[in-house]
Amino acid sequence: MKFKTKPVIKEAFKWLHDEVPEWWTNAKGIQIEVQSGAAFIQTLEGTMRAEPGDWIIKGLRGEIYPCKPDIFEATYEPAE
Repeated sequence: MKFKTKPVIKEAFKWLHDEVPEWWTNAKGIQIEVQSGAAFIQTLEGTMRAEPGDWIIKGLRGEIYPCKPDIFEATYEPAE
């Protein structure tokens, strides 16, 4: 059998150390630590590292995870 993903709109931003959305700064129960120019985000898969220029995505259940720019561009497009 073959499957395709359902259309879902997610919030995301390109992390550049400056302005970040409220959901990033007010993430409840999610450990985010910024050090040495990188962000370390506690995810369901363990701690993930985000570098400046990476996209930070808020998932369907409020989880936050980083995504490399090339993967983001291949996977997502702007929504209205």
